[in-house]
Amino acid sequence: MRGKTIEILKEASDKGYAVGAFNTFSMEFTQGIAWAAKETGRSCVIQVTPSSIKYAGAKVLGKVVRAVIDEDTGSVPVGFHLDHGKTFEDVVTGIEMGMDSVMIDASTEDLEKNISITKRVVEYAHKHNVTVQAELGRVPYVGRDGQTVDWSQAMTNPEEAKKLVEETGVDALAIGIGNAHGFFREPEVPDWERLEKIKSLIPNTPLIMHGASDWGKEKVKEAVARGVVCFNVDTDLRLAFINATCSHIMPKCDFTDPRKAVAVAREAVKDKVMEKIGMFYNAVL
Repeated sequence: MRGKTIEILKEASDKGYAVGAFNTFSMEFTQGIAWAAKETGRSCVIQVTPSSIKYAGAKVLGKVVRAVIDEDTGSVPVGFHLDHGKTFEDVVTGIEMGMDSVMIDASTEDLEKNISITKRVVEYAHKHNVTVQAELGRVPYVGRDGQTVDWSQAMTNPEEAKKLVEETGVDALAIGIGNAHGFFREPEVPDWERLEKIKSLIPNTPLIMHGASDWGKEKVKEAVARGVVCFNVDTDLRLAFINATCSHIMPKCDFTDPRKAVAVAREAVKDKVMEKIGMFYNAVL
């Protein structure tokens, strides 16, 4: 069942748990996520990036994700979200694909430019009944950032977060407290005091954690207790899919139907999503 991402996030906030926002680029990935939501009976968000849209095509991928949500999630609300839109055009494409929420990531810009870009996106998206997530602070990537990031400068400034939310009217905010995308080396202990400060200044704004695929239940529990309501998961799903595919094919490839391998990988994605949903939902309950 299609749900509104912002309603899913607000319910999580009200009831003291977190949800997962899971990345997809194909039918099999999307089905794995949807089946996990239905089997657990827990809401989640299915999201795509501009690079996945380029890979599959906007119209095709939009129809696939919407169809899977409609057909395979039962009565469980599942949102459809644009992850890391970099330009206004990315946002327009996401809305045309039928997404109910979009992210504009202007985090590499200075604060005033970030506010200006985000405000334009909010004004456009809200006219189309679509909610917006912004990002403030830098969540490093392998390949884009060196391993010697100055974390004190990269993490979200709480006062700037308050200013961005108030001046743009954005609906949710992705923050940095020592989290990083992919296999980037993170600080051993996230900046929990910074997270608490951000939450105290923007108490009604859902806080999103990117780059936390590899976070264990203790870190997740601490983050949820301090106000995080959504964790983005991409890398762990890719690894689950690839590892299952390789395990099925090797040591010898003795079949001619590729669906056999892909079906195994799809189940691996479902299992990983179920594991994450359980961790996020039970973090502080």
